[in-house]
Amino acid sequence: MNDAIAVPVVEVSGARKHYGGLRPLRVQHLLVRTGERVALAGFDATSAEILVNLVTGATLPDEGEVRVFGRSTADVRDEREWLARLDRIGIVSARAVLLGASTVLQNLAMPFTLSIDPVPDDIAAKAARLAEEAGIAARRLGEPLSAAPPDVVIRVHLARAIATDPAVLLIEHPTAMLPDDAAPAFAADLVRVAEGRRLAVIAMTEDARFAGALGGRSLKLQAATGALAEIGGWRRWLR
Repeated sequence: MNDAIAVPVVEVSGARKHYGGLRPLRVQHLLVRTGERVALAGFDATSAEILVNLVTGATLPDEGEVRVFGRSTADVRDEREWLARLDRIGIVSARAVLLGASTVLQNLAMPFTLSIDPVPDDIAAKAARLAEEAGIAARRLGEPLSAAPPDVVIRVHLARAIATDPAVLLIEHPTAMLPDDAAPAFAADLVRVAEGRRLAVIAMTEDARFAGALGGRSLKLQAATGALAEIGGWRRWLR
């Protein structure tokens, strides 16, 4: 492993967060380095959101520590510093707000401008490049997002997540909104984007085929203890 890959991006140690569930979210230890891809099973929609909030620093653990880019989230001094750090974290989540009545292009322009009717030419060019990188066909750009199939919508989320040139992608159950036959193609596009940008990827998913196609490590959360155990057996064979 070279020095660039060896740089820790996200490290969670002894973290516990109460959030109103049957038990708090516990994560004993998670370390993800530059360029690594990790699939995490055992997180439902709510606990996945909590983990994302812990990594982004939107919330702090009740116990333990979360370090991102080498620094504890508890040490962020002010909103300005927090927002600067947030730009380095891309989030692919169905919770992210998209505008169904606007076109795919307009939705992709929103990370750069609020003037989307019409989209300025220079911003449209940026948005089109993002669309191509995320695997969105050019013919889809002028269509209303509400008419787009799920595999296009998830790629809009991906394209918007990489718009700020992040160092790490946090992904919440991406194939939950996809038909089974569309998941491998999305995983392939995600791997291509991650490798091209040398992104660390943390994907919370219960989809073994997607986790296998993502490559890297597959871990399963033991909710009672917070241990993350390596997944083997038939899931590893699928990879």
